[in-house]
Amino acid sequence: MASIGGDNFPYFTNNELELREIGRRPTLGELLKRVEDAQSPDHSVVDVSYGCRYLAEAPLLYPFKLSFRNLSYSVKVRGRGGGSSLPENLAAEESGGRVKLLLNDISGEAREGEIMAVLGASGSGKSTLIDALADRIAKGKLKGKVTLNNEVLESGLLKVISAYVMQDDLLFPMLTVEETLMFSAEFRLPRSLSKSKKKARVQALINQLGLTTAANTVIGDEGHRGVSGGERRRVSIGIDIIHDPILLFLDEPTSGLDSTSAFMVVKVLQRIAQSGSIVIMSIHQPSYRILSLLDRLIFLSHGQTVYSGSPTDLPNFLAEFGHPIPGNENRTEFALDLVRDLEETVGGTKSMVEHNKSWQRKNNVHLEDYEIHRDFSRRFHLCLKDAISASISRGKLVSGAPIDSSRSSSFSKFSNPLWVEILVIAKRSIMNSRRMPELFGIRLGAVLITGIILATMFWHLDNSPKGIQERLGFFAFAMSTTFYTCAEAIPVFLQERYIFMRETAYNAYRRSSYVLAHSLLSIPSLIILSITFAGTTYFAVNLAGGFSGFVFFFFAILSAFWAGSSFVTFLSGVVSHVMLGYTVVVAILAYFLLFSGFFLSRDRMPPYWIWFHYMSLVKYPYEAVLQNEFEAKSGCFIRGVQMFDNTPLAVVPSAMKVELLKSMGKTLGLNITGSTCVTTGSDVLRQQGITDLSKWNCIWISVAWGFLFRILFYFALLFGSKNKRK
Repeated sequence: MASIGGDNFPYFTNNELELREIGRRPTLGELLKRVEDAQSPDHSVVDVSYGCRYLAEAPLLYPFKLSFRNLSYSVKVRGRGGGSSLPENLAAEESGGRVKLLLNDISGEAREGEIMAVLGASGSGKSTLIDALADRIAKGKLKGKVTLNNEVLESGLLKVISAYVMQDDLLFPMLTVEETLMFSAEFRLPRSLSKSKKKARVQALINQLGLTTAANTVIGDEGHRGVSGGERRRVSIGIDIIHDPILLFLDEPTSGLDSTSAFMVVKVLQRIAQSGSIVIMSIHQPSYRILSLLDRLIFLSHGQTVYSGSPTDLPNFLAEFGHPIPGNENRTEFALDLVRDLEETVGGTKSMVEHNKSWQRKNNVHLEDYEIHRDFSRRFHLCLKDAISASISRGKLVSGAPIDSSRSSSFSKFSNPLWVEILVIAKRSIMNSRRMPELFGIRLGAVLITGIILATMFWHLDNSPKGIQERLGFFAFAMSTTFYTCAEAIPVFLQERYIFMRETAYNAYRRSSYVLAHSLLSIPSLIILSITFAGTTYFAVNLAGGFSGFVFFFFAILSAFWAGSSFVTFLSGVVSHVMLGYTVVVAILAYFLLFSGFFLSRDRMPPYWIWFHYMSLVKYPYEAVLQNEFEAKSGCFIRGVQMFDNTPLAVVPSAMKVELLKSMGKTLGLNITGSTCVTTGSDVLRQQGITDLSKWNCIWISVAWGFLFRILFYFALLFGSKNKRK
């Protein structure tokens, strides 16, 4: 036990006698007994019995064992024809196509308190096996069986009791280490646990991860100096183990790290395993020091197992295979080099695969343990959820494991209600925005500069025929500008996309919570932008309607911002690349402007394009502001001789224009003089084809478009962010 206390984990040092009595390393939950009594009865002990005998008759400790039998997974590949021979992991189908076997009849097991490492060259199937065990392969595509304590794992239960650490460090760069872990605690730990206990849990985890000195340092990125690569990797692990999972999967956690940082990461994983978890990781080429921390190894080659067993048995295995390890060689490096050499031969690694099978049969590695474990289960009639309850009762939080009252004996899918998730997501987004004010500042500056340019270009428009055309141009450009400035929302979600996928993959929060939180948070910024634009342009351009007209103009701008922001947000959920997203947004917004009715009125559009006119987001706020302007104008826009202004007769002397008006009046039987009103605001609206909707209906339709695109964004996240192999 002295070694434990020496690993920056002070909570062990004062309780060695107690730990010796327990006979194992404590869980993080047990550590919290040292810090503010974290073991509250309403949180840690959960009754999930459903016909299974209660644990009082069973031994206190019931270790977990994850077993996988005959796992196979293949994908179709595009063949180029030619050649009669196929690689080991390629097979021909009857239809003439080809399938690539990424996993080919893989079996093995991992136990509580141990680290199982999957090794192999690039493309050997390491990450695929980790994904298969973590239920990250679509249903029906994976053959074989994965069990925990001899019971098939349900997908929903697996998400509750497990965590998956991706190869990439997906973190918010402007949050500190402590803040990052605290937000993870807010998501993964139940509301019943007090803020102080969550904070104590975070502090215990920081100590376990060896991040005490970096707790108040920002994560950082290319433009902001932050924690080191090894510390960032440990933070990535920490956010996924905050709820002390029973199963922990990691995809190459040491990738890109120096030897010292890699060793520290695996040392942390050893502590996690010894606290009562099963740790399964892929690793490319472990050093000698890292190898000493591993308990089980699986070597893969083209999706097949070439060795499965403990590191200590590897020399005997290779010696019997006819390739003894030289005394000065690293065992894993020698084995990997051997596998690589065999892969380049005609027979490939087939001989080593067969030797592994005979080795397993000879030593009865899995069968004997399997029978003992099965007899143990039958003797005490323990089901999996009883074992999980026992694990929770001794300190494993497992997301709080709250009971779902609507389904008896069932673990709740999420740790917190919807409104709590919305508040936490909103708090995190606000904190990120406050630390990067330049993002909103640039957008506000763009709107302000555009407003100033428009105000000075269209300064105090008059009520003339040219004034009509200038007003139409101003409104069309103003409405399209509001939509184009919304394009900045594309990179906002795309930068968070993989963080979102990681967090929702294991039920940190609901997708609906994310959509609602970001929708609500967008409203204040849109209000500021709308007030800025309306205040800059409305009075400078001399628009009609006074204060009430200004208020409506503000609401029209706000509805345009809302619809545009929602539309761009939806596209960011569909398009996964920033540049592609910008291209799509610019193109579609150009189409919206084309069909808005500015360039061609509704009455003049071809009937086969009229549907696009009603789908144009620019149409509705554009028509709303036109009605607000021309319905409010009680005066006249074209009087007498002004009707000639936009014609070749504009150069005719005024006296001759008056004579022309008199002649026209005699012909029509009307008295038309130089001051007779010819065109009113209502006439302008009719000429533009704006007759079917009122101005307030246009506003409500714009708002409805915004809600529709937010709903579509939710479904895009629901079906497009499964984070599973197909």
